[in-house]
Amino acid sequence: MNTLRIRPLKPALQTIAVQELNEVPQRVIDDVETLRDWVLKQPHLQGCTEHQFLLAFLRGTKFSLERAKHKYDRFYTLQASIPEVFNERRLATDPLALDIVRSGILLRVPQHEEDTGPCVTIIRAGSYDTSKYKFQDIIRVGSMFGEIMMFEDENATISGYVEIMDMKGITGTHLFALQPELLRKFSTYADEAMPTRQKAIHFINVPPAFEAGFNTLKSFFPAKIKSRISVSSHPDAIFNLVSPDYLPAEYGGTHGVMADISHAMESKLTAYAQYFLDSQHFGCDEKLRDVDSRPQDKCSTFGAVGSFRKLEID
Repeated sequence: MNTLRIRPLKPALQTIAVQELNEVPQRVIDDVETLRDWVLKQPHLQGCTEHQFLLAFLRGTKFSLERAKHKYDRFYTLQASIPEVFNERRLATDPLALDIVRSGILLRVPQHEEDTGPCVTIIRAGSYDTSKYKFQDIIRVGSMFGEIMMFEDENATISGYVEIMDMKGITGTHLFALQPELLRKFSTYADEAMPTRQKAIHFINVPPAFEAGFNTLKSFFPAKIKSRISVSSHPDAIFNLVSPDYLPAEYGGTHGVMADISHAMESKLTAYAQYFLDSQHFGCDEKLRDVDSRPQDKCSTFGAVGSFRKLEID
């Protein structure tokens, strides 16, 4: 048996985990090992079995072992239904991914040590060159950092996360590239398969002329996700979502500049190069799935379960 590697929680987050997620500190080791044993026995699944990674699924399902199994299975099954995101370019060494990180299109907002609130990511959707990147490229890099936070961001695994879509500088070309259907599919994947809980999606700096149009985006999302979406054209809306103490100078904050965040994110991504290389071989092979473990729900938000693109596992 591998040595269990689980990071101890800060007291404030431990209290939340116990009170809200049914975590029993003395039982965490056994719970993780039980989930790991189940994963290793599934012939159709090939995925990450790192202890901290598996613990994220237990926390994301309030330590219901059966729900954790289902979400882990869903994690790899639904990835196959979004091939434009989960593909061979999902590597820490991919030049396009590194370019996106360096350009500051995605910003993981730093938090104070004592903060127990959700982690926050800003997506500067109006800041990128649409002739250079597709919106799916931005989502792909965002998905990579979403998995990194499963490994090491207890705020995300316990308190959840918030996405801020900054529409400053948005043009008609950006709007055309936004791919509402991809947003819907990925947001549903995040809700159904990611163990970190999506708390909200806030669209800020939406041009007043486009505000009504952005509100119609809600129609692309299921009701559960729709209730988490807000749209604002007010220039100071971000300060209602994130403290200026956490924001870089470019957002009117006092926490360094965007380049500092981008540099830290690049270093973090590089540190996970082996994980993303290994992930190229992770997935779900339906041909090997035991009949008794087939999903009970015949349909998902993406359509019929049987319509998912199957992953071949070497």
